[in-house]
Amino acid sequence: MKEETKVIYEKPIPLKNTYNAPYWDAADRHELNVQKCNTCSNYNHPPGPSCANCGSIDLIWENLGSTITGEVYTYIVSNRPFLPGFQNELPTVIAVVQLEEYPDIKIIGNVLHGNTETVSIGTKVKMVWIEATEERAIPQWVLV
Repeated sequence: MKEETKVIYEKPIPLKNTYNAPYWDAADRHELNVQKCNTCSNYNHPPGPSCANCGSIDLIWENLGSTITGEVYTYIVSNRPFLPGFQNELPTVIAVVQLEEYPDIKIIGNVLHGNTETVSIGTKVKMVWIEATEERAIPQWVLV
């Protein structure tokens, strides 16, 4: 009989709500879905009940697919865990990434296996999805 080992995800798991459900549903399929305003055409990320630019509630969702690349717009390096579950992944590089094909969109995430020698402003990254649970995949970044 083959022994199975399951890795337990110890970090907080983002919750789905009315405004972000299409984002998380797409993430669970390893795709990026971004809210867009039908009135002013601005992308609205993170998603919410109205456009952050013009206030319109006429919002749609645009699927950007599963091949997402970008570059580090800004970042910080955390050398201590601020939340449970991050203690074994120090230092943690938390980056704001500007998407390559959609420069108006910036998404925050961790740069996995990144450190002060490998990450700087302008570093090229690509999105990957970490399987936190059977129901939830979390988008993160890796070096290109």
